[in-house]
Amino acid sequence: MPVLEGLWGPDLRTRGSSLGVGLDVGVCPGETSHSPVWDPLRTPPVSCRGFSLALQLPALIRQLRAAWRACRGDPQGHKRSQASTWVDADKEDVEEGKQDVKESITHLEADGRLSTGHAGVLLAERRGSYPLIDLHILKTSAQQGEVESGTRRKVKRLLSFQRYCHASRLLRGLVPHAPGSLHLLDEHYLGQAAHMLSKVGTWNFDIFLFDRLTNGNSLVTLMCHLFSVYGLIDHFQLDMVKLHRFLSMVQEDYHSQNPYHNAVHAADVTQAMYCYLKEPKLAEQLSLPDVFLGLMAAAAHDVDHPGVNQPFLIKTRHHLASLYQNTSVLESHHWRSTVGMLRESGLLSHLPADMSQDMEQQLGSLILATDISRQNEFLSTFREHLGNQDLDLQLASHRHFMLQIALKCADICNPCRVWELSKQWSERVCEEFYRQGDLEKKFDLEISPLCNQQADSVPAIQIGFISYIVEPLFEAWHRFTEPSLLSQTMMGHLHKNKAHWSRLRYTHTRLDTQTCSHTEKRESEGGDGEGEDIP
Repeated sequence: MPVLEGLWGPDLRTRGSSLGVGLDVGVCPGETSHSPVWDPLRTPPVSCRGFSLALQLPALIRQLRAAWRACRGDPQGHKRSQASTWVDADKEDVEEGKQDVKESITHLEADGRLSTGHAGVLLAERRGSYPLIDLHILKTSAQQGEVESGTRRKVKRLLSFQRYCHASRLLRGLVPHAPGSLHLLDEHYLGQAAHMLSKVGTWNFDIFLFDRLTNGNSLVTLMCHLFSVYGLIDHFQLDMVKLHRFLSMVQEDYHSQNPYHNAVHAADVTQAMYCYLKEPKLAEQLSLPDVFLGLMAAAAHDVDHPGVNQPFLIKTRHHLASLYQNTSVLESHHWRSTVGMLRESGLLSHLPADMSQDMEQQLGSLILATDISRQNEFLSTFREHLGNQDLDLQLASHRHFMLQIALKCADICNPCRVWELSKQWSERVCEEFYRQGDLEKKFDLEISPLCNQQADSVPAIQIGFISYIVEPLFEAWHRFTEPSLLSQTMMGHLHKNKAHWSRLRYTHTRLDTQTCSHTEKRESEGGDGEGEDIP
């Protein structure tokens, strides 16, 4: 038995007796092994240090481990120190966590049909934006005696349980008590959140409020609701437990410490994507697989974002930059992470292999389209189609292209929201830029464009972003919708917000000029008194 071999060593396996299920039973050192004939459906009694017990397999393993630990003293019978016991026990728990991870990987390789794709990289990938770090929370030596042994054992058990949950993910996701129930919500906010969901298709939807009402579960709650609205669960025969597990994994793998690229941003993009999928010109032609891919790509398009951009990863020689050869680094990682979670959750495992693999590839094509460096490429193609009037949404390839354009619009639609929401998003994204600039300054790197808080103000960044990125794309989208009521609303907000930022930039520039002039004046007036004592 591989597990018992890892725990007890090959020299401690039974010699001649085994369970009916093919698992050897370990015995303690110094005990004689017996090999009577047992019923295949029963577990033989275990004799260890005088105890004879008939146990089920989990209890049997616990009993054997406890007995083995009890007799792990030296040959003279001296007890080990508490510090040594603590360290060894902690090492055992770490090894158990590693074993769980290895078993999970083995299971994925056997059941997930892992294959290679872009740049010959394994498609299943998880948590790659940060290297895996084993945090040693307790570093107390026996001489210090700061932590009692009982407390140590409690903390050790807690850490072991947390590691187990992280490695196995078996406890993630609970089955809802009733179809469509908002079981994630606190009772006090249930009614308000449900009321908001009834208006999820309106453009002034406040995702920040919805995230508070759902206790930080806005992405999971929103996706479950939209899947129910479109009937995707019944159409694809999805397992609700697997669906909830997958969505929980996606939401968790967004970094909440990122001011902008977090799960709330993903929920906001998903809500915008839903609004675009409802556009009459699209809604009439889209199939349920198209809707499924569009919502999934929107929810996972920035998963595991590290909070820095691609140039930062390249100049710091991050392993992701090397992995994806400095091309669409973040977007490739978002896609591979999504595929890894799909396979880990088994959400599409009941579908034919060619269908699930095709879905994975189409998800990649959608997520990779959000690479801002490819903006001109997509915009030129979009304008060409509009100029030639040759968009045929009955063709799968043209529908997929419009899903790419819709996702790109949803990803950068913040300037098209009402001012109160747009301003929050603008401040958040600039805060993330400034954090990167602070990191670059700290490590003596060249500060990236838009990341210098002293030189790049929020109004200036937003005006440039709107003028060169947002306006050109949404003007083309406006032409495509011919134009729809939603498109007119968005363009109205866009122009108002740009004018608002222009006024703020003028005010900010004028204040800076006045402050600079006032400072220079004070320095010139007080220049003769530099040597005087300051009272």
